[in-house]
Amino acid sequence: MSAAPSRANTSGDRGQRVVTQESPAVRRTLIGISVVFLVTFLFLPLAAIFAEALKGGSKAWLIGLADPAAWSAIKLTLLVAAIAVPLNLVFGLAASWAIGKFDFIGRNLLLTLIDLPFAVSPVISGLVYVLLYGAHGWFGPWLQSENIQIIFAVPGIVLATIFVTFPFVAREVIPLMQEQGTEEEEAAITLGASGWQTFWHVTLPNVKWALLYGVILCNARAIGEFGAVSVVSGHIRGKTNTMPLHIEILYNEYNFAAAFAVASVLALLALVTLAAKAAVERSSQRAPESAQAEAGLLVTELSGEPVA
Repeated sequence: MSAAPSRANTSGDRGQRVVTQESPAVRRTLIGISVVFLVTFLFLPLAAIFAEALKGGSKAWLIGLADPAAWSAIKLTLLVAAIAVPLNLVFGLAASWAIGKFDFIGRNLLLTLIDLPFAVSPVISGLVYVLLYGAHGWFGPWLQSENIQIIFAVPGIVLATIFVTFPFVAREVIPLMQEQGTEEEEAAITLGASGWQTFWHVTLPNVKWALLYGVILCNARAIGEFGAVSVVSGHIRGKTNTMPLHIEILYNEYNFAAAFAVASVLALLALVTLAAKAAVERSSQRAPESAQAEAGLLVTELSGEPVA
């Protein structure tokens, strides 16, 4: 009888890995390829950024960041992310709830539209906003008559960033909500729970880690977005330049010290994002137990009896 691949007993231990029967040579080859890829395309570029940023010493690095235009770019980047990410959080949760819990006409169309930013170049999405809100766009004359400026201003940057980042939250939560179905919500409603109680104690605990994971990915893309923002910003130094745009301008001006100083800040934000992502992944391993605890708490509140 041929030996079947042995698997870890997952009935009582969720965290155990599947044991495979690949030879040591295959395992070492796969690990070697992964390490070479990471070193070549991740660790070396990151190390080069920090090495160039600190090449002239910490004083030169601080001078590059102390420039008013650099500081303005940093503040604008954080402002745009602070606006775009919460809006995408609300949209992603609402869209996920609608698609995962209800059947309605246009459901598949909504799913397709959510994936649209993945299929469209960010530059094209920026041009769309120029065609809509630019001086010669569809709404341009009316906006000018009302003294409202969207293109080459902060509102246009926010709109472009929202467009390229809105799939991230929804795409992390939708599959989880579809997998979970509606049985737990229906049970809570049967017990007399209100819509808010059902959402807070049943739906949200089941998806909170996926939701947070999507927010982290959305924030990372919002901070680093270049193409769409480049089209709608106008590259006005000190006003509409985000960090990626400001880095490009400094590099094209051969101001390498300042360019790499700002790039190092962007890289640090990326590393913070990776750390947050790893923390969420570790915490999500306890998600089933915490979700069951929240559901049990709701049952206790509604029935007045402890859950067995």
